[in-house]
Amino acid sequence: MTAARAFCAKMCDAPRPAPPVIYGSNDWYYAYGKNSAEQIVRDAELISSLAPPKGERPFTVIDDGWKNKKAYPDMAALAQDIRHQGTRPGLWIRPLEPPPDAAPSLLLPKERFGARSRRTGLTYDPTIPEALESVLGKVKEATAWGYELVKHDYTTFDLFGQWGFEMKAQPTSAEWSFHDRSRTNAEIVREFYASIRRAAGDNTILIGCNTIGHLAAGPFEAQRTGDDVSGKNWERTRRMGVNTLAYRLPQHRTFFLLDADCVPITTATPWSSNKQWLDLVARSGTVLFVSPEPKAVGAEQRQALRDAFQLLLSAGEHVRPIEWQTTTTPDHWEFGDRHRLGYIQRKYHWYQNSGAWPFDV
Repeated sequence: MTAARAFCAKMCDAPRPAPPVIYGSNDWYYAYGKNSAEQIVRDAELISSLAPPKGERPFTVIDDGWKNKKAYPDMAALAQDIRHQGTRPGLWIRPLEPPPDAAPSLLLPKERFGARSRRTGLTYDPTIPEALESVLGKVKEATAWGYELVKHDYTTFDLFGQWGFEMKAQPTSAEWSFHDRSRTNAEIVREFYASIRRAAGDNTILIGCNTIGHLAAGPFEAQRTGDDVSGKNWERTRRMGVNTLAYRLPQHRTFFLLDADCVPITTATPWSSNKQWLDLVARSGTVLFVSPEPKAVGAEQRQALRDAFQLLLSAGEHVRPIEWQTTTTPDHWEFGDRHRLGYIQRKYHWYQNSGAWPFDV
């Protein structure tokens, strides 16, 4: 782990300056797009009431679903409402998704992606200046509304037509290309990220989701490093969340702040397991967002969140999965600060009585 971290630091000698911590709420894993402005304000009120009185203020991030005008009549006013509750407003966007009436000449034709592609719709080609202007307009719109954090999603899938685990040694089909064929895919993606950075400005925090790690190092303050966890089935959180936190740790603060995904707190998932995931993410000092379903948040959960937020703000720099060479989801971890607190070890219990679930969930 130490060698891997040193190697990442060599790969990125100028990571984007970021706040000491990024934390708060994201509604996705309890709402899954069925959300509203009223729900978001309620989340902001909850998180603000549990956040430490001193230090960085938490964020309230609105995930997918906000384009429903009935549920979200005024996005700028909502940003102000979130701020009035004592949290900072954040917004999820899918920048490469075009409107139904977008000119076909601005899009990447589906035929270019080959038979293996799981793409169901067309997306903007960012190498076409007019298309890029439309893409960056979404970023500028979010910042103009007053959102201090923008989480942009789906760009790798929308550009290349596949999820990372499907690419293997061939990230594109043989017939695939951007409109601009004078640059490599990596050069185009890197410049696309830099364009998003410029559009957002220096005062907006950017979190990349479904973005390419070594190309995102530098332009973005934080990055989601793994596949989705789940507010419906704990096993997916174990498989995806614990795994990415353990094995992408060398990139934390060398590339960006690592975001191993949210801590769902829902009636469909066991609190005993989510509580441990909450504790691990807090102690790691990485990005900590929670998805608190109102019916699942009682006195015990409130206290656990209050403790976790305080723990995050005081987390030491040292975090290490002890058995990282023998399992995909380490349960034995070491934390601390050599000079201030010393090291402690904690044992987590990720498996339920039924054991691991070998199927996708």
